[in-house]
Amino acid sequence: MSSSNGNGSGNGRGGSRSREAVILGGWRTPFGKRGGCFSNWHPVEMLSFTLKALIERTGVDAAEVDDVIGGCVGQVGEQALNVSRFAWLDAGLPESTPATTVDRQCGSGLQAIQFAAQGVMAGGYDLVVACGVENMSRVPIGSQVTTARTPMTASVRERYGVDEFSQSVGAEMVARKWGLDRAALDDYSARSHARAANATTRGWLAEEIVPVPLEGNLIQADQGIRPDTSVEKLATLKPAYPGLELLTAGNSSQLTDGASAMLIASRDKADELGLRPRARLVQFSQVGSDPVMMLTGPIPATRKVLQRAGLAIDDIDVFEVNEAFAPVPLAWQEELGVGADRLNVNGGAIALGHPLGASGTRLIITALNELERRGGRYALAAICEGGGMANAAIIERLD
Repeated sequence: MSSSNGNGSGNGRGGSRSREAVILGGWRTPFGKRGGCFSNWHPVEMLSFTLKALIERTGVDAAEVDDVIGGCVGQVGEQALNVSRFAWLDAGLPESTPATTVDRQCGSGLQAIQFAAQGVMAGGYDLVVACGVENMSRVPIGSQVTTARTPMTASVRERYGVDEFSQSVGAEMVARKWGLDRAALDDYSARSHARAANATTRGWLAEEIVPVPLEGNLIQADQGIRPDTSVEKLATLKPAYPGLELLTAGNSSQLTDGASAMLIASRDKADELGLRPRARLVQFSQVGSDPVMMLTGPIPATRKVLQRAGLAIDDIDVFEVNEAFAPVPLAWQEELGVGADRLNVNGGAIALGHPLGASGTRLIITALNELERRGGRYALAAICEGGGMANAAIIERLD
């Protein structure tokens, strides 16, 4: 287990320094609104662009990459048949490097990072790409499910007493359990937009974004941020889901198009390549939670990853908790006792958008950049997932 005093002498359970998994770099596309700037961009090409940028910016020989692990939820249509492999090939990168695509719902990109880092720690990889993509304009959410073919069997329905699992219903249940009213949700959402707008103005988000030249335009910033959003404006929105009262389009994450990618290496490989590791991946957790309420998983996932790392909540400088719906980070915040000055400080999915397979990778990229700005040491990212799951990861900034 990682040393409780954080001295970096181990990695995971009993790993040596040479097998530490370190981050060499990570970037993403701007995030586009559904039906917006990226709606005509094939998701394979979107991820391909991001992978190519990652290789160019880190300066590594792509032939040395052992594997590519990508997250994607809507693995159907243009995102089917292992979208990560097609993106690598589309980028003109060596066909000798394999790729795979994983689906842990909204946490798929973070799971890709975990699998990549665990492979390094175990000695199976020296250099690996973790990435994610989702073009929700071209492959709408739920495209892989039809009315006639659903994963809800009779036994699952009987076990949980529902005909289907619904994230919006779960979010409303979370809000009511933690006593969060509409005003609290709208206040949080307005703050997300304000923080994202501030981070854009200051150039902080530009540090993680690769500008995209597309159809004669250079797209450099996230499309969903609304700098003029206010609590008063959000209060005028009607509920977005039938039968629910608290959730609106304004306090829910945006359906979004985007891709992200990160390069992970063993410490020895980074030294061999002459590249400075920016952070080490300290520990990970995965949990299951009530699939009806669904979205509470980041709470136990956070506690579990802290316990595994031998760290306390006060040891963490920066937290990124995915804003699937405003009740998710608010309930997490109340349970963990974390102040707003450490949580989603540059906005989150309510403002930036939530391209499902790419979001988990984005959380780590954003957290790392914020650690470097603050001179902090540890960051923790957690994300809730469909079906009642969550995963979390802790990184440590390296000088």
